Amino acid sequence: MRAPRLSQAKRIMARTRDAEIGDRDVVNSLVKGLDVIRSFNRNKPQMTLTEVARLSGLTRASARRILLTLVREEYAETDGKYFGLRPKVLELGFSALSSMTIGELAQPTLSALEKRLNESCFVAVLDGEEVLYICRASGRRRINVNVPVGSRAPAHAVSTGRVLLAALPDKEIDRYIRNVELKKLTSNTITSKPKLRSAIHEAAKQGWSMVDQELDVGLRSLSVPIRNRAGDVVAALNVCCPTSRITIADMKSKLLNELLDASRSITAALPA
Repeated sequence: MRAPRLSQAKRIMARTRDAEIGDRDVVNSLVKGLDVIRSFNRNKPQMTLTEVARLSGLTRASARRILLTLVREEYAETDGKYFGLRPKVLELGFSALSSMTIGELAQPTLSALEKRLNESCFVAVLDGEEVLYICRASGRRRINVNVPVGSRAPAHAVSTGRVLLAALPDKEIDRYIRNVELKKLTSNTITSKPKLRSAIHEAAKQGWSMVDQELDVGLRSLSVPIRNRAGDVVAALNVCCPTSRITIADMKSKLLNELLDASRSITAALPA
């Protein structure tokens, strides 16, 4: 099945990524600062200077200067030993996320879908080798999936990633497969590149993807593409469910058509 054409925005991003940028055009201190910020995650929200330096690949002296700058500008905080990011750092991402109008346009449909399914629902976009969650509607059950807006996940281990990768041209898929490091996150995670390529092709052929406990044990997810009016895939619509609550068969029989209908509704809401 031929992959849908890239949207204009994606073509521009691809050209920008492939362009050769000389060293003189790069602000190394900014690059290092971004590396420090990215070293924090939900598993390591608080770290010592030594840990930050190791994870960001910087010397202790460089990491210390950057951390203290972030503290002074109120993007980070410290108790003298441990450093952590402050909520203000979200402004750096939300300014970009707010420009993604698909999130705002998808929210009413997403909220209505969550009410019908009573499960957590999300919209995600592809960003390099990761997916970025730009919109959510949390389930009302006592046990639900907590994925905050702005969270990321490795594209190879989630159904959103496979749906979005399936929409890329063959050359882009080849480059992704060639360069990606397939980390084993659970015993179910696909770590074979031929098997991943097959899963991506399957998602393109059937128009949806399901992943069973490849990112987190006890979690299944189902995703379908969201297209713009021209037919280009611009995002993925996703529902996540605990394995204790729903079977794979039920996800296909009870949830898939709901997701497909919701995806079409979001497409209809997008500008021509």
